[in-house]
Amino acid sequence: MLIESFQNDKIKNITKLLADNRFRKKSKVFVVEGQQENERALHYDFQPVEFFICENIFKGKLPDAKFHFVSQKVYEKIAYRGSSEGVIGVYKTKDSQLSSFVPKENATVIIVEGVEKPGNLGAILRSCEAFGIDALIVADGKADFYNPNVIRSSVGCLFGMEVYDAENMETLDFLQKYNFNIYTTLMDETAEDIYKRDFTQRSAVLFGTEHSGLSDFWMGKGKNTLIPMAGSIDSLNLSNAVAITCYESLRQKKR
Repeated sequence: MLIESFQNDKIKNITKLLADNRFRKKSKVFVVEGQQENERALHYDFQPVEFFICENIFKGKLPDAKFHFVSQKVYEKIAYRGSSEGVIGVYKTKDSQLSSFVPKENATVIIVEGVEKPGNLGAILRSCEAFGIDALIVADGKADFYNPNVIRSSVGCLFGMEVYDAENMETLDFLQKYNFNIYTTLMDETAEDIYKRDFTQRSAVLFGTEHSGLSDFWMGKGKNTLIPMAGSIDSLNLSNAVAITCYESLRQKKR
């Protein structure tokens, strides 16, 4: 059966999943567009609910799961990247309770507090996955992991990462329970260069929002750390700062 109407109930549902964070969380499912992204979701054992395929565009192998054929006009309606690749999957979300994570002895964890922009969160996920970070914790976060823009900007790296959502106090309790070295990014005279910090042991680096930095909650909770710079600018884009930190962690572990 070919779905050709925008008024089809399944098309209405997927459109709402794409646009409404609260509906997506309540439904406990999310949308993945693109062949590479769907392949990664399946590879990392995300459970598919159904797929929507546009035969005029899709060039890959049909998924071994429930799928529906849709017209090109309908596909372009539900595709947030236009007419790309012709496949959209709907998957069940996974549990993101921090209590389920048991870090290894030399784990490095990145913590971003209050992150709001899905694109930033996706870029951060991409760096964390690329440089072997053990987990990303979103503390007091406002962005949804399963927002389509997070998945798109992370190029599906979300699926291969340990990602957790927690309040600040829960995050601090977790770090103390597992004896993490806590490195904060509060700007003051006590801050030391990042390459002087030890990432060969359990380490957590905390970043705040771009406009206000870390909240007062984290004052005095860790060792202040900075990225040395030689130019006239005294700060970096959040995702760039995280990427440099992730690389430093990997560099030290490979020495």
